[in-house]
Amino acid sequence: MRIPSNRDFTRITPSAFTYHRLKSYVSDCRAVLLPSFGGPHLLQLRSHVPVPPLKSHDVLVRARAVSVNPLDTRMRAGYGRSIFERLLPIILGRDVSGEVAAVGDKVRLVSVGEQVFGALHPTAVRGTYADYAILSEEEVTPKPDSLTHVEASAIPFAALTAWRALKSTARISEGQRILVVGGGGAVGLSAVQFAVAAGCSVVTTCGSQSVDRLLAAGAEQAVDYIAEDVELAIKGKFDAVLDTIGMPETERMGINFLKRGGHYMTLQGEAASLSDRYGLIIGLPAATAVLLKKQLLYRFSHGIEYSWTYMRDDLEGLTEIRKLCEAGKMKIPVYKTFPIAQVKEAHEAKDKKLIPGPHAEKPKMPDKVKVLNNLGSYEVCCACFSL
Repeated sequence: MRIPSNRDFTRITPSAFTYHRLKSYVSDCRAVLLPSFGGPHLLQLRSHVPVPPLKSHDVLVRARAVSVNPLDTRMRAGYGRSIFERLLPIILGRDVSGEVAAVGDKVRLVSVGEQVFGALHPTAVRGTYADYAILSEEEVTPKPDSLTHVEASAIPFAALTAWRALKSTARISEGQRILVVGGGGAVGLSAVQFAVAAGCSVVTTCGSQSVDRLLAAGAEQAVDYIAEDVELAIKGKFDAVLDTIGMPETERMGINFLKRGGHYMTLQGEAASLSDRYGLIIGLPAATAVLLKKQLLYRFSHGIEYSWTYMRDDLEGLTEIRKLCEAGKMKIPVYKTFPIAQVKEAHEAKDKKLIPGPHAEKPKMPDKVKVLNNLGSYEVCCACFSL
């Protein structure tokens, strides 16, 4: 995989053909840049940030809402520095909802003027905290008419993470029992909704503020991990466990709740952290060794499959997410909005747990408002910025 360099951000005048086909093409826009790793004060809203020329399968999206995920705040603080440090300044942001402003010459799945939503891969250098975001045509899909841009922007990254775990890895099917550890977060809530839609019986753990929400989403049992002894409250074994928290204690619990042949999946893989600590050359092989050791250990000791799970772009998954949204079976609540000029405040609120969980940014026209959603510790929280 090619890692982009800062040369990808140089201004290049689009060809006459591009202008003829794409009347709404722009060469620069406002964007929030991160010049170095650290606190929220480092985020800089700048004008006239170059918009790279589109490649054949690229889609230029005029952002109307952009979510702020936990990954954004972690990256801002230095998570993934082994990949991103030499590429600074970078633009954070993964989710986006808006209109197609331009398309590459081989794009066939969406068209200029269409309302879309989608998410970038975690390693993307030019993120979505900008007036205009660039995604591949397989990273966007038509936005459901039933959702506002703010609501839509809170969904794709988290839902695709849950999709990869449950559908691509565990391959869940009707009638199975699924345990979601940390169901109050955006990934956890998405996983509950996916599993319920697939005809599974779902049990989840969460904070007290999320119990009613998760039961309303279709979970058969939502255990308050603060007020209850989770291991006593939950009965029986499960075909798959998705652990969104990934602490040693939740890993031990999840493993013990699985049937033989079941799947344990955690969001807290160690590839990035080990690479940041030891560098890519040592860190990636070390992470592979750690993963392989755990896979072999649990396969022989418990007869289960162990895996780290991450978001990846998946058009099939994104299409399924859109259909569930259209059917009213998938939604992530949104709590508050911020103007893009308050990006630092939004990150500060997230860091201080005033907005726990993932949040969403929303880009609109200049000086408009963005949205934030908040659901508690390990709970959903979405913030949006206006652009």
